Amino acid sequence: MGRSTEPETQKSGFAQTGEYDAYIARALATEGGHPSIGRGGATVHFERGRLSGCAENVVKAAAIAAGLPVIDSRTVPFDEVWALAVRGPMIAVGEPPSSPPYHALSYAPLAFVAEAYRAAGAEVFNMTQPADGAQRE
Repeated sequence: MGRSTEPETQKSGFAQTGEYDAYIARALATEGGHPSIGRGGATVHFERGRLSGCAENVVKAAAIAAGLPVIDSRTVPFDEVWALAVRGPMIAVGEPPSSPPYHALSYAPLAFVAEAYRAAGAEVFNMTQPADGAQRE
């Protein structure tokens, strides 16, 4: 079989500069608002909703520049990301967190979940790390 005649493109090449600015602004105005960047693309979490797309690097750069917390788990081994996503708590976005201890069916503060991802090797931006490196409840 021959090679495809379709032009080769990168997923992140489809987004225009500034295309996500309104969603990033909404996430900045929402407690717990953030983008998560993973193998399936980028998702901006805001208010009680989210916007998913495949412009990972565009969303990441725009969110970091705006001061929005970002969790990029693309370099974390898949089994670790799966365990965090399935067994760990969800991030409380636009609603109060559950009471600790946090578990798979509870909502935790963004900082708590971000630290779990950071400990697994994810890149976390615009969130300070605890001085002792410990997770906080």
